[in-house]
Amino acid sequence: MAIKFDGQFEVQRTPEEVFAFLTDPNKFAPLLPEFQGMSAQDATHFTVKVKVGVSYIKGVAEVKMELAQAENPRRAQYKGQGSVAGGGVSLTAGFDLVPANGGTKVAWQGEAQVFGRLTSVAGGLLQPLGKKNVQKLIDALQAALKGQAGIMPSAAKTAEG
Repeated sequence: MAIKFDGQFEVQRTPEEVFAFLTDPNKFAPLLPEFQGMSAQDATHFTVKVKVGVSYIKGVAEVKMELAQAENPRRAQYKGQGSVAGGGVSLTAGFDLVPANGGTKVAWQGEAQVFGRLTSVAGGLLQPLGKKNVQKLIDALQAALKGQAGIMPSAAKTAEG
């Protein structure tokens, strides 16, 4: 079962600042809905743990992520493979950055392929749940990039010199 998602938003940050945020898993990963933890293997590979629950299948999904494409300051794309009780997931998520109105337009798109027993048990619940969680992530990402709660201190340090 494939779940596709896309959209766009604008923030008053430079493309370089947005790119730096999106390609730093220590800043980006904690914004994931039901985030449980993360471990980095190297600069482009990390494993993220998120709590999942659909119907009576509940647990923690462990997703191995790779920053597969990084074109500063234009594009970042992640690819991931994960497992959860009753199934697995394969996903891609990309972000295209374009200067706009003194800030940056972020166009995002992705796809999650869910397979295994999970699809037969959760069936019609997966797509709306997936879209809801993607929207939560995008909302959190927008809030972080708007500078709420001082999430981007490295950008401030860079600006000071």
